[in-house]
Amino acid sequence: MKIEVARADELGEEYRRRIAEVLVQGFAEDFAFFSKDEDVLADAFAPMLILERFHVALVDGEPAAVAVVTEGEQECFEPDRHNLQRVLGPVHGVISCQIIRSQFMGAYEGAREGLTEIAFVTTAPQYQGKGVATALMRRLLELPSNEFVLRDIKDTNVPALRLYAKLGFTEIQRRRIRFAKRAGFSAYISMGLRSAKTDAMKD
Repeated sequence: MKIEVARADELGEEYRRRIAEVLVQGFAEDFAFFSKDEDVLADAFAPMLILERFHVALVDGEPAAVAVVTEGEQECFEPDRHNLQRVLGPVHGVISCQIIRSQFMGAYEGAREGLTEIAFVTTAPQYQGKGVATALMRRLLELPSNEFVLRDIKDTNVPALRLYAKLGFTEIQRRRIRFAKRAGFSAYISMGLRSAKTDAMKD
């Protein structure tokens, strides 16, 4: 099994839809308000992906895992209300656009230059447990940055938490969510990792 990692904009527009499919498969539960149909979700999300923010692990040329990399004020989505209305319906499309902007966009309080946020990390079901996400994360940690952060990982996502811990991330925040138990979890965990290069400069 050959794993390669590339930025989505380097792969080109022909990969946009397949990247969206991997994304919505992994976050179908989080995107359920928009639609429970993964094909509809892919139609809704594909046009709004800012490809230069998405990094993709390919297995034999096929997108198998994705992750978003941003710094400071950078965004990974650029929602188009008209497309969302076309795909989701006139009213639902408008509401969905507002939710995407409020829930999945906008820099968080701690965002700054030199701090790289890795988000929306997910692997297509058929490639899970095969080291694809590990290969993707290792490549991302080679990017020039002083510090990396992963925010709002559900405390029930044990495989992801174990992977990040194995890569050297440590918990920096645990945010309890009032009604999260209804969704099957109790808190969001954020994890951080200082760059080895930054630590070496300090020594």
